[in-house]
Amino acid sequence: MTNAMVSIMHYFKNGHNLARLLAVLLALWLSVSVAFAEGISVRKTEVRFSDGNYQISADFDVSLNFIVDQALTLGVPLYFITEFTLIRPRWYWFDEVIATNEQTAKLSYNKLTRQYRIKRGSLFQNFSSLGDALRIISHQSAAPIDAELLSQKVDYIAAIRMHLDVTQLPKPLQVNALANQDWDFDSNWYRWIVRPVAPAEVRESE
Repeated sequence: MTNAMVSIMHYFKNGHNLARLLAVLLALWLSVSVAFAEGISVRKTEVRFSDGNYQISADFDVSLNFIVDQALTLGVPLYFITEFTLIRPRWYWFDEVIATNEQTAKLSYNKLTRQYRIKRGSLFQNFSSLGDALRIISHQSAAPIDAELLSQKVDYIAAIRMHLDVTQLPKPLQVNALANQDWDFDSNWYRWIVRPVAPAEVRESE
């Protein structure tokens, strides 16, 4: 029996949903693959000027595979971390970091209410379907950047990344998740050039 199967059986040994557990074990045993795209990828990035600040945002495509979806349904919370960075390249010295920002969205499922919940800090939202919840997670915005920190004569490099943080999974699942591609959800860093613009303009990258 594989380590992945042992870990999941240990974690769910007191569970009552045997059918779902068997489905997860079968998928692990057969290395089930799905026909549609899975994982996280950047779909669109955007920079807007408003009230003296620049706002960087991004839309991702987030699609869970069978293993992760079933783990979520069985009560395993998922933590999606989004990182933003804005730097000013300098040929004569190290690049200057203008702003960095990290946000965590916790996605969980309540079997009693049959609702999905997204929690950010002390704020939370409930959803009746996984699709609705993932659409909210898919749109991320960084903290506003003071326009006075940027020069309209300089090009900056913005970077963004979203990944599933497997280090926050329950202990019995962490070891195998770290070595199992089924849990590898990472958009990797996406970078694009940003030049500060006049207030009425918007620079968008798709």
